[in-house]
Amino acid sequence: MARILNIEIPDNKAVRVSLTYIFGIGMSTGKKICLDANIDPEKKVKDLSEEELRKIRKEAAKYITEGDLRRETQLNIKRLMEIKTYRGMRHRQGLPVRGQSSKQNARTRKGPRKTVANKKKVKK
Repeated sequence: MARILNIEIPDNKAVRVSLTYIFGIGMSTGKKICLDANIDPEKKVKDLSEEELRKIRKEAAKYITEGDLRRETQLNIKRLMEIKTYRGMRHRQGLPVRGQSSKQNARTRKGPRKTVANKKKVKK
């Protein structure tokens, strides 16, 4: 397996797909990196020469990825919570942030149901 930005990328996939294993690089960015390095995006990673890998590493280093990107994202969320914006309060409460309904759904954000004592469903 080839190492790019300290991440092992799979050998048996196309270069642009393999680059998506790096946090912060998606399909379009992976394709752009390949084109900037003058490498065919559909070429398999195992078929790349050491020189081509070096070019890809150089191009990928221009983007904010992995730890730096995760840290920046966490700091942005923390800033929203500190200045008490609506989005920050939703983050703090563990509820959906982007305007989704939370009455019936949102179980992923809210966690498992908490039963309330002496509360029964109303029969219609």
